[in-house]
Amino acid sequence: AMAAGLERPQVVSHAQQALSYTLFDCKWVPRSARLLCLGSAARGSGLLQLYELRGGRLVLLREIEKAKPLKCGTFGATSLQQRYFATGDFGGNLNIWNLEAPEIPVYSVKGHKEIINSIDGVGGLGIGEGAPEIVTGSRDGTVKVWDPRQKDTPVANMEPVQGESKRDCWTVAFGNAYNQEERVVCAGYDNGDIKLFDLKTMSLRWETNIKNGVCSVEFDRKDVNMNKLVATSLEGKFHVFDMRTQHPTKGFASVSEKAQKSTIWQVRHLPQNRDIFMTSGGAGSLHLWKYEYPAQRSKKDSEGAEMGVAGSVSLLQNVTLSTQPISSLDWSPDKKGLCVCGAFDQTVRVLIVTKLNKV
Repeated sequence: AMAAGLERPQVVSHAQQALSYTLFDCKWVPRSARLLCLGSAARGSGLLQLYELRGGRLVLLREIEKAKPLKCGTFGATSLQQRYFATGDFGGNLNIWNLEAPEIPVYSVKGHKEIINSIDGVGGLGIGEGAPEIVTGSRDGTVKVWDPRQKDTPVANMEPVQGESKRDCWTVAFGNAYNQEERVVCAGYDNGDIKLFDLKTMSLRWETNIKNGVCSVEFDRKDVNMNKLVATSLEGKFHVFDMRTQHPTKGFASVSEKAQKSTIWQVRHLPQNRDIFMTSGGAGSLHLWKYEYPAQRSKKDSEGAEMGVAGSVSLLQNVTLSTQPISSLDWSPDKKGLCVCGAFDQTVRVLIVTKLNKV
């Protein structure tokens, strides 16, 4: 048992920085040793900070203050040359920033009536075929897809149908962007609804309910034929859906895991291995998981229709870093095992996860 323990990945704290504001999101700047932190200052404005990792220290390079608190950000719709950063704020605004000249956004739209809770991008950074697009999910109940080359109007708007009560959208993610035509958006809501919107056919492709507020959804890869989707919830459970086979009535097969008693705020897949992912929890902990595929991923039901078969999940490692929730998490796209997380103890932490090639 000990020998096996020695081979397990370890989560090592590499650098940390105390902040003077509430941190909502943190992201690695692609192809750099830099990261961005964003959030809400005590006086109600928004802050964006750019740090550089130098040895075991985080050095502040730039601090930018904005009118509204910043909730979420993504580089996903930009080129590696530009590395423009898109943010969603408490006023419902979607802004895109050139970090070299961040005074005025290069793109700005009042996207939603209320706070933008979640944002994702695809088609940039060499990830995902097709147009560069940004998806935003808001407390106003709508999910909108934007092409920064098109001013003011979203290219898609998923909102409650007439008479349907509006639900707070907490999380959005792109997937299936493996050619010029295909693309989906997955959205999770406060009542446990998960909806899969097909942007090619502009229709609702699938929906389910996990009976608990959906805090985070992520495909294991955005730019492949849909493979797996993880959804995390308010009460410590997460679900892994096998997205390869959609049964006409049963939808997608899934396996669920109770990680802990507290909320699972985020899930992030390792960029270099899509079967490894990390979840961050309300008790200040991180859990590193591995998905194991079943011997056969699909089988025929009694009517002869294909249905998926879920695999299993095993815990590789867990660590408690804080007494407060870890609300944001991002793997470095460039350096395997390098990770940044932000917690409500107003601290940003850079971690190194070792031995990831052994699992």
